[in-house]
Amino acid sequence: MVRYTLKRLLSLLISLAIASLVIFAVVEVAPGDPASFMLGINAQPDTVAALRAELGLDMSRTERYLVWVSGLIQGDFGTSYTYRTPVAEMIGERLWVSLPLALYALMLSTLIAFPAGIYAAARRGTAGDVAMMGATQLGVAIPNFWFAMILVLIFAINLRWFGAGGFAGWDDGIWVGLHSLTLPAIALALPQASILARVMRSALLDILGEDFMRTARAKGLTRRQALWRHGVRNALIPVLTIIGLQFSFLMAGSIIIEQVFYLPGLGRLVFQAISSRDLIVVESVVMLLVFAVIVVNFAVDLAYAAVDPRLRSRT
Repeated sequence: MVRYTLKRLLSLLISLAIASLVIFAVVEVAPGDPASFMLGINAQPDTVAALRAELGLDMSRTERYLVWVSGLIQGDFGTSYTYRTPVAEMIGERLWVSLPLALYALMLSTLIAFPAGIYAAARRGTAGDVAMMGATQLGVAIPNFWFAMILVLIFAINLRWFGAGGFAGWDDGIWVGLHSLTLPAIALALPQASILARVMRSALLDILGEDFMRTARAKGLTRRQALWRHGVRNALIPVLTIIGLQFSFLMAGSIIIEQVFYLPGLGRLVFQAISSRDLIVVESVVMLLVFAVIVVNFAVDLAYAAVDPRLRSRT
């Protein structure tokens, strides 16, 4: 297990190094000069040159990359061109919205998907299975931003159970904060739950047809006992993959939902930074999100080894 973990850790470090190069290169080739954008079209050339020197834009791309990466390693994400505020401070404030939102949505998605997928697999071909898969197909087809607007219309405007947008903060208590994130979390969770339920059903159906499941039944286990003791655990490997990918998507891909609900999260921060050509914010936030994705995949690999001992024996 130690050797397996070290190999995955080395892969993580290599992935981070490659990701930093790609992110920096993609952002750098974007057209436009941040200094000229900030000062406007009527700015004098010497003023633009002075601002470029102040922002470090007069250095070569290699120097800027090395300065940026060395800062990331030390926990220094640089200073925002637009707000003249440390990027780490901005990320810290927004992270306390995006991370709880992603975890909340992932929890809802898992709580919905697991029972739905297991129910559909255990009743394959029945009316319940058809209804469940029809519901998941609808969940996959509906865009989450459209579903978010429907939730606002029903639960915020008509029923007035939730606010239509904004974030109350955590200072008034965890339940107040979670109440503000409930509608966005549901809008994010239901499409992901539909995907996860279909994967769970498919994986479980494959397992139910295996010889060891028939052996378990032949030894006297009921269908329900064999399903829960042997079927569900062995079906978890592909499901864990989807859960890891979903968390990555929920962290990095919630920009539209944050815009719909006016949430001050990382998604809106990236959107605003792109609009204002604040390159250091874009690079640092995207690198942080990539880091989260890679770390989650690393955790999923370790979960594989915990669920399937064959992976440990091969290393």
